[in-house]
Formats: sequence, C-alpha cells, structure tokens
Amino acid sequence: MDFQRFNYQSVATSEEKTAVAFPALMRKVYVWMSMALVITGLTAWIVAHNASLLNLIYGNSAVIWILFIAEIGLVIALSAAIHKLSLPVATLMFVIYSILNGAVFSSIFLVYTMSSIATVFFITAGTFAAMSVFGYVTKKDLSSMGKFLMMALIGLIIATVVNLFMKSSGLDMIISYAGVLIFVGLTAWDTQKIKQMCLQAPDTGETMQKLALLGALSLYLDFINLFIYLLRILGNRE
Repeated sequence: MDFQRFNYQSVATSEEKTAVAFPALMRKVYVWMSMALVITGLTAWIVAHNASLLNLIYGNSAVIWILFIAEIGLVIALSAAIHKLSLPVATLMFVIYSILNGAVFSSIFLVYTMSSIATVFFITAGTFAAMSVFGYVTKKDLSSMGKFLMMALIGLIIATVVNLFMKSSGLDMIISYAGVLIFVGLTAWDTQKIKQMCLQAPDTGETMQKLALLGALSLYLDFINLFIYLLRILGNRE
C-alpha cells in the first residue's frame, strides 16, 4: 500500500512539473524569437543609415561572403553542439547571429520603401501568427508534411543558386512564391515539433531551455525567410 502511494505521488509530482515547464518553455521560445527579430531589425536600420558600415559591407564582396559563412557556421554550431554549450554561450551565439543577419539584410532599406517594408512586416506577422497557432492547436500529425517541405526547401536553395547565374526574372518570381508556401508550411510544422518537445519536458532546467532556444531559432528563420520572400513579391522599390 505504501509503495503504491509513493508511485502515485511520484507520477503526480512529475505531471505537476510538466504542467509548469510546458508554458514556461513555450514563452521562452517566443520571447527569444521576438528578441532576435528586434535585434535584427535594429541592426539592419542602423547599418542602412550609416554610410561607413554600408560601404564596409557592400563595398567589398568578400565581406558579404564572410558574413554568410559566419551565419551558416553559427547555425551549424548551435544545432550540433547545443548540448555541450552553456545556456549563456548559446544565447550569445543566437544574438550574434541576429546581428549578422541584420547587417546582411540592411540593404532592404535601400531597395524598398519604408511604407512597403512596414506593410509586408505586418502581413508576415499576421501570416506567421496564424500558421503558428494552426501548428499549435491542430491534432493532425504534420511530420509527413514536414519531410516534403524539407525536400522542397532543398529544391528552392538549388533553384536560387542556379538563378544567380541565369538571372531570370520569371524564375525569380516562381522562387519567391514557392518560398512563401514553403515557409508558411514550415512555420506550422516547427511549431508542432516545439510544442511536442515542450510537452515532454520534465522541467525548465538548462538542457530544456537550450532546446527551447533552438526552437526559437527555427521559428526566427521561418519568420525572416517568409518576410524576405513576401517583400520580393509585394514590396515597392525605391
């Protein structure tokens, strides 16, 4: 009888911890994602309004390549070594990645009007929110859709590289529309994966917080890419 009571109390305690951990981790995912978006936006605006920084970044193609390689390296390092990194170090790497991304995308303030950037941002935010809510509440397993979307993403990357040489405006528009569809779907899929991960979290310890940080990175990338592709379709150029 005592053993059964002990078992019951252990399960109850575990369920209570999970009930507390889940909302806390989900909040952290969206707080970190929002923080990264703010940092990227501020960095892009500052760089776009500083002639010296613009000349440093876009006056030498080598600098752009260095920034791109650094971004890819940070994402790979975060994903591959997240369990070995401390939470402060992982967070710092996420912040640095957000800053680098802002520096790279600062050119949008020179190419597109401020009004169209603001309009597309709110369209992106609304679309992202709707798909994230869908991924959160749907009972349907989106894993099969996720596999298809990842294959489509690889095709999108290949098509983008090919078009760098072809410079086809028609293909560029097809790529933009495909990009919107892919990242709309990925937003729902990533949200469902993050929810499932947080539901299984035993606590809000450092390990789970680092995984939540990775979730924030995934949603941040979905938002940024969705914004860029929508801007290419809807944005008014200067």
